[in-house]
Formats: sequence, C-alpha cells, structure tokens
Amino acid sequence: MSVYDKLSSLGITLPPVAAPAAAYVPFVQTGNLVFLSGHIAKKDGKVWAGQLGANISTDEGKQAARAIAIDLLGTLHAAVGDLNKVKRIVKVMSLVNSVGTFTEQHLVTNGASEFFAEVFGPEKGAHARSAFGVAQVPMGACVEIELIAEIG
Repeated sequence: MSVYDKLSSLGITLPPVAAPAAAYVPFVQTGNLVFLSGHIAKKDGKVWAGQLGANISTDEGKQAARAIAIDLLGTLHAAVGDLNKVKRIVKVMSLVNSVGTFTEQHLVTNGASEFFAEVFGPEKGAHARSAFGVAQVPMGACVEIELIAEIG
C-alpha cells in the first residue's frame, strides 16, 4: 500500500507547508537526508496553546503530537514531491511545553511516533527520538516537533 493510500484510508489530507513564523526555512535537504524545521501544534487552524501538567492532559498532548506529525508529512511531501520516496523516518525531536513536575513527555511524543509507524510501517516508521520537557514553546504551543527523514 502506498503512503498516500494509507493516509486516504485514515481520512487524512495533507496540509500545505505553513509559512515560517521567523527567520528559517521549512526544510533543508542535504544528500539523502531531509531536515524539517520544528512544527508547532495547531487545532482548528490556530495555535494549540497550553502547558502539559497545567491545562493540557497527556492524552490531549498526544493528540497534538499526532496533529503535528500530519503537518510534518505535508512539509515532507513538499520537500521530496512523493512520500513513497521516504526510506526511513530517522529522528524525531519533541519539545513538550510542560510544568516542572510533568514527566510524561515520552507519552505525549508517542502521538507522533505511533502515527509515523502506522503510515510508513514498523521498519520505515521506527525512528530514534528525543522528548524534552521545556518551560515554553513559541506562541505558547503545547508541543513542537522536528523531523529528519531519509529518502531514496
């Protein structure tokens, strides 16, 4: 099954690349690696603001991370032209806007990790990962995620 067939079966339409909110580009390719800039969580087209452990639950954070993963795939599609060229999701780095006592950043980030495995399969979708708790994310978003993918 192609990546696009899988996305269609999940009822997902990829969004267009969002315009950068500061002095950066959405993606850079070097060799067979594509680096995607951090994407922040959005809900209903607006910043999904909040802080884990204060006013956002772990389950909501996981949903936010999944929403970011969909946005990341929209950017990756724009970068490479065909998501079926993806050989592997290499690395995911997640920044979770959370209070100091919140310790479930890894569970929040599973929202993106599980989505990539679902779309690309257990081999191509499995990736190295970091999940950090941070005091703040741009625009007050609850989660920000960046991605590195290998294409062939």
